[in-house]
Order: sequence, then C-alpha cells, then structure tokens
Amino acid sequence: MARVKLLEIAHARSGDKGDVTNIGLIARKPELYDVLVREVTIERVKTHFAGICHGKVERFELPNLHALNFLLHESLDGGGTVSLRTDAQGKTYSTALLRMEIDLS
Repeated sequence: MARVKLLEIAHARSGDKGDVTNIGLIARKPELYDVLVREVTIERVKTHFAGICHGKVERFELPNLHALNFLLHESLDGGGTVSLRTDAQGKTYSTALLRMEIDLS
C-alpha cells in the first residue's frame, strides 16, 4: 500500500458562495475515482480543514465525471464581501485539499 498526496492522482478547483467553500476534486484517471470515494470522506475533509471549516461538510459524488464535490459551510469568515481573510473567496482551498495524504491501493 502506498501513501500519496491527492495532487498525484487528482486535480481540483474551488470557489465560494457566501460563507461556503465549494471544492471540486477530479480523478486524473477514471480508475482512480473509486480511491477518491473510499479515501476522501466527509470526516477526513472536516479534519483536514480543522480550524478553518466551522460548519458541516457535504460531499456529492459525480461518477460520470469521476469527481467529488465538497461544500465546506462556515469556512470563509462570512464570505468575500465581509471577511478580512487573505482568501475570502476560497480560491486556495483546492490546493489545500490536494495536500491531503491518502492510501493508494
């Protein structure tokens, strides 16, 4: 069993809607989608963003795109129009998720 960072097997995009960050995680190869489904759980994403995501995490499976979509509620200190955070729109959250290590088997 090999341990890899998500960036080795997936790419991602992120953005915002108010105080919710939206992260799309897409497998680089269709056969890696099942690994993402198994390893990148709501609980692991919530732990990975501990201290940043203060609300719930939702996950949506998009098998036809070999992708997962995550919503991180209460993660932008109110959102882009009111927050003083450096990244009030969540643009760097996809890069942060790609740093997560998973088991590749």
